[in-house]
Amino acid sequence: MIEKLRDGPLRIGISTRALFDLEEEHTVFESEGVDAYVRLQLERENTVLKKGSGFQVIERLLRLNGTVDAPHVEVILMSRNSPDLSLRAFNSIREFGLNIKLGSFTSGRPLGPFVDPWDVDLFLSGESVDVQAAVSAGTAAARLVASESAADADTTGDEVMIAFDGDAVVFSEESDLIYKNDGLKAFFEHEQINAKNPMNAGPFGQFLKKLSELRAEHIFEPGVSKVRIGLVTARNAPAHERVIHTLRAWGAPADEAHFVGPNSKAPFLRAMGAHIFFDDQEKHVLGAASVVAAGHVPGPHSPDQVVIPAG
Repeated sequence: MIEKLRDGPLRIGISTRALFDLEEEHTVFESEGVDAYVRLQLERENTVLKKGSGFQVIERLLRLNGTVDAPHVEVILMSRNSPDLSLRAFNSIREFGLNIKLGSFTSGRPLGPFVDPWDVDLFLSGESVDVQAAVSAGTAAARLVASESAADADTTGDEVMIAFDGDAVVFSEESDLIYKNDGLKAFFEHEQINAKNPMNAGPFGQFLKKLSELRAEHIFEPGVSKVRIGLVTARNAPAHERVIHTLRAWGAPADEAHFVGPNSKAPFLRAMGAHIFFDDQEKHVLGAASVVAAGHVPGPHSPDQVVIPAG
């Protein structure tokens, strides 16, 4: 089950390469080394960075703050750049009007150790090592993959839709393991028997709860919020029932749930207008990235392993 959360705003840590498009600079770093990368960044210090995969969802979340003194959302910029190279990122933040004032710059050292001091609810990065360190520390974290569709998306409007896979993301991998060890029939039998028993929280369970609190704060008419929560899962009936009872028990209602079985998730994400999607299977993340910002949640499955297939 989900423990009581700390008070305060929804707090998100995001790397500069997840917020902005730094792929060209990163290619220079990998092919020509640190010195060439530093020269390029200093030459471009006053050149505004392009929007990256995570930009749209961050901008939309920060927009929820309006003019309130106590923010509902707080974003911390986290970067392996040196403090000397931090000016370009903050110059770009200012140009885009993002209210981001806090950050860590580590001169090449891992960011993982700083996730806990910042006490973030979610960490987004393009660096697998930092993401895994955050997960190991008990923080919801995902590796954002490059997504041109997300970077080029229209950022107007005041709604934000955040979508999740279910098992091994929002929920624990317990049911996955039953399928893996005992087969599909045993999985469906287990889920039917336990339909009204809430599942344990997965790596994003705590974040979903905090997001639900943010959703409740921004309801502008009965049942309708500026913060929308979606679920897109390969589960189908009758295994869907346990999902609903779990969310009900957590007090974390979903605005949309799509039980898609073996169908591709990307078309559903496009239709629902999702702004970011989290999944533990890389193939679903790569497919989703064609239409939305997509984050890979480190999990117990190999990239090619089928998880909770339709039956």
